[in-house]
Amino acid sequence: MSDAEKQRSHNRILDAAAQLFRQNGIGSTSVADVMKTAGMTHGGFYRHFDSKEDLVAAAFRHAVDDVVSDLEKETSPRGRDRERENYIKKYLSQAHAKDGGQGCPLAAMGTELARTGGAPQQAGAAASARMAALLQKGSETGMEQGLASMALLLGAVTLARLAETVEDSDLALAAGRTGLELLQDHWPMDKL
Repeated sequence: MSDAEKQRSHNRILDAAAQLFRQNGIGSTSVADVMKTAGMTHGGFYRHFDSKEDLVAAAFRHAVDDVVSDLEKETSPRGRDRERENYIKKYLSQAHAKDGGQGCPLAAMGTELARTGGAPQQAGAAASARMAALLQKGSETGMEQGLASMALLLGAVTLARLAETVEDSDLALAAGRTGLELLQDHWPMDKL
């Protein structure tokens, strides 16, 4: 197997794991499930990863990279603002609320990462800091404003996913949008 073929196989495993872990949870997804979805045999797993814990951390980082790549590519302040607004609009949509398998890895896997500890928890902590930096509106608002924005996003999409009706789900998403608007318009909070 060439290096390029091994990398393609590695990426197929990461894609499958990122989707399955977000969709079904870490504990409910076996290595065999991941390998089957990737179209590979279970025995091939250990050519790529030492353990399921290593796979979880790598798949989580892979999912985060995929979700925030557009936001990170933009370097101009105006472009960054536009991409952040696009990200928030997609995040607080019914499409995102309904499709946890392709959505935010923190919303789908965050609590499991915290319970797992080790490399997966470290990947979650690094992603939290990365996302907070990307979500802060302007460098003068600081990391705390980015963390507050992330908390609102995570909470709103979680409540939308828990809702029993589309109307209640829409209400949770709308509340998240309102909360973010207030947060961004009145940060720092001493403006209130």
